[in-house]
Amino acid sequence: MKKNNSNSQTNSDRAGKPGKACGPVQRDAKEVMAELVARLSQKLEPRSAGARAGEGRQQDLPGPNRDRLTVGVDLGDKWSNFCIVGLDGEKLTEGELRTTQEDFAELFQSLAAARVVMEVGTHSAWARDVVAGCGHEVLVANPRQREGPKRRKRKNDRIDAHKLARIGRMDPQSLFPVEHRNVKVRQDLVAVRARDALVAARTQLINTTRGLVKSMGGRLPKCSSPSFRHKVEEALPAEVREALLPLRLVETLSDGIAAYDEKMEKLGSEKYPQTKLLRQVKGVGPITALAYVLTLENPERFAQSRDVGPYLGLVPKQEDSGDSQPQLRITKMGDMMLRRLLVGSAHYILGPFGPDTDLRRHGIRLSERGGKNAKKRAVVAVARKLAVLLHSLWVSGEVYEPLRYALPEATEGEAVRHAPAEATEEEAS
Repeated sequence: MKKNNSNSQTNSDRAGKPGKACGPVQRDAKEVMAELVARLSQKLEPRSAGARAGEGRQQDLPGPNRDRLTVGVDLGDKWSNFCIVGLDGEKLTEGELRTTQEDFAELFQSLAAARVVMEVGTHSAWARDVVAGCGHEVLVANPRQREGPKRRKRKNDRIDAHKLARIGRMDPQSLFPVEHRNVKVRQDLVAVRARDALVAARTQLINTTRGLVKSMGGRLPKCSSPSFRHKVEEALPAEVREALLPLRLVETLSDGIAAYDEKMEKLGSEKYPQTKLLRQVKGVGPITALAYVLTLENPERFAQSRDVGPYLGLVPKQEDSGDSQPQLRITKMGDMMLRRLLVGSAHYILGPFGPDTDLRRHGIRLSERGGKNAKKRAVVAVARKLAVLLHSLWVSGEVYEPLRYALPEATEGEAVRHAPAEATEEEAS
């Protein structure tokens, strides 16, 4: 048989293989116009109350500012820059002011009602309250979701204030505005963060002590953080015992943490009774429940419970382009302390002392898939599901069922086992 080395193809071969698209499909102008009219009529027709409530968040988004002045403020630690833009987008004036409540009140009380734009930061919470108290609309931009200044050749505080004013005037949605918590919630959250700082300091002292002892050839016994001093003091090497005496501050820090724990327990039971709903989940203690309630503040701000996961940065990043869909780490966009507490609760749920729940079974299934980071992914996945579950319990006020999705399956399987042979054969047929 003679081989055919020719690269040519017959018409039938070409017809059998899919070819590249030559261009966009040409559509009739009348057909396109009819489709546009149909879509427009759907938007203009009256909608039900449920549909309007579902789009409540979209309706609350700010629009272009054409009838008022727009002020951009670049907050600094000691000095802040401001820029005032007119109705036509022209720069009216710019300058500096001290980052104090008095100076902010003096400036914005002298202005007519305007839109003020600033970036979120250390001073943005109280600055927003002061400016809003003067009768202005305040937008607090989220710089992590906006495009950064990497492509700009020049960057300084004066230019940043001008850019904030221009963006806030015509495209405020690209600022991804955030809502600050009220003053009382922020005050209670200060106590939770102070306790978290003490825990971090105690952990660092304990790790430093263990590392210094290891450098001298010794090793300290395992123990819990509260009992560290009593169990470790006698095990310290004699040659470094005097040098490590200042590290007895661990006991002082433990006493301070215990005092904060009592305060958190009292605060949650008296001022925030909704924490009892969250503590139904085994592994969620008073600190995690209180931090969750104070961080979210208002559960109605989320259209559905699934939105809490992205809000706390427990979903993976996404940088898809064409056929490329890389697996990336989580965004870590939300509150760092609450995310760390949820991950700690997830470790307990998946640990040896965790009860049998839907969350635990879900995490075990993910960890059994194998892979390099299967256990880590399972912990993050359980933490995300836990955040969604806590929001659902908070909104609904329901009693927590640990095996809500497992019980119906067990009941159905048990019914099939005890069913007569005729019924089983009938179902199989």
